[in-house]
Amino acid sequence: MVTDGSSDATLIPILTWLLRENGVRYAIQSQWADLRQIRTSKKRSLKDRIYLAYDLYPCELLFIHWDAEREPLQSRKDQISVAVKNLSIPPHICVIPVRMLEAWLLFDENTIRHASGNTVSRQPLNLPPISGLEKLPNPKRILYESLKIASNLRGRRLERFHFRRAAARVTEFLENFSPLRSLSAFNILEAEIKNLIKTNGWNNLS
Repeated sequence: MVTDGSSDATLIPILTWLLRENGVRYAIQSQWADLRQIRTSKKRSLKDRIYLAYDLYPCELLFIHWDAEREPLQSRKDQISVAVKNLSIPPHICVIPVRMLEAWLLFDENTIRHASGNTVSRQPLNLPPISGLEKLPNPKRILYESLKIASNLRGRRLERFHFRRAAARVTEFLENFSPLRSLSAFNILEAEIKNLIKTNGWNNLS
């Protein structure tokens, strides 16, 4: 999986769940393409990152993540299509949350409490309704604020709290991502995964 940054590796449990949920019967070895240690200028563009990712992490299916942010989802897909043009890579699927990945992490209070390290906290997090997640201007800020409330930390302990690391742990405590099916971008992603599984016969062991 090629992503915007290291924290986006939190997508792996979601993508693995989608593959299993849609019938993949083969062993799944999900891996994030960690390019942080590559000392080269050839990882600056999306095209270069995709090329390096497949060169260093050969795979049968490549997920390419890029948050929509302020761009229309189709615009991001078009940009990815341009980046992969003329590259010798396996089948790929675009993962484009609206507006950003953190919007997909805001649907379960208990998992946020676990990720914060304070499972006994009962203070309401007041998460936004799932139906409105794709309309949030800054879901990352809301996720970090929810982690802060759940942690119940103050002063220096709060200053030392690693928000990015905690956010990346949210999906570790989830086994069911079906509530995200109410989001348009998630539905598009699942439909593409389902179609690719059928096309390649990955749901048939015979």
